[in-house]
Amino acid sequence: MEATCGGSGMSENKTPTDGGAAFPVAHSYLIQPGMSLRDYLAAKAMQALAQGGNYFDATARQAYMIADAMLREREK
Repeated sequence: MEATCGGSGMSENKTPTDGGAAFPVAHSYLIQPGMSLRDYLAAKAMQALAQGGNYFDATARQAYMIADAMLREREK
């Protein structure tokens, strides 16, 4: 799954909103906003999931499923 940068809705691949920048900054000279909140949440979920074994593809999928669920819950 590809995450879009910016959090302005759905990408062409119909991925869920990415939540915007994980670590936004107010500097006008900054060109790269960094990772999305979705990617950050998935990385945190992956840390916990990876402790259970070496099924990397499944772990990555599960991590993004958790991140997407967290973003949906956040919008409520």
